[in-house]
Amino acid sequence: MLVMATKPARSLRDAGQEWLLACTDQPTRVRRAWNADRLAPFDTGTHWRVVEAPLLMTLHAMRRIGSARLGPVLADAETDLAWWLVHSQLDDELDDIRQLTVRPAGWVLKCPPVLSLLGGRTWLERPDGTGRLTDPVLLGAAFGPGGTRLPTEVPA
Repeated sequence: MLVMATKPARSLRDAGQEWLLACTDQPTRVRRAWNADRLAPFDTGTHWRVVEAPLLMTLHAMRRIGSARLGPVLADAETDLAWWLVHSQLDDELDDIRQLTVRPAGWVLKCPPVLSLLGGRTWLERPDGTGRLTDPVLLGAAFGPGGTRLPTEVPA
């Protein structure tokens, strides 16, 4: 008997999407935007902060960090940018990493639904519903001088 692999994707979408919707005080507004094929605005600061980086460097950093330790990462191919979601109490951990721009609390990130490409944006690492965010220390190490190889990474 052939079993279709649609159940895991649906579960991921549901869990990740519900988590993302829990990160806004206007879930109805977000759903309406998505239903109209528009990006939805998420105010940052309460649930998570955003760290902006060049897209190509983000792809390399994601590999260095490893998928087991990544939080959600949103990308925009048209602007060549990516946004990492990190904990909301981010202090000055990333201030010395010139490739990264730490967006202030209250900055608006426009997001597509979890499993969709919309407006040139897609999730490189999707929200999975657990609330896991990228550790700023790991992010800084991956973007730091020479793109430091993290000690637990296995060479390709």
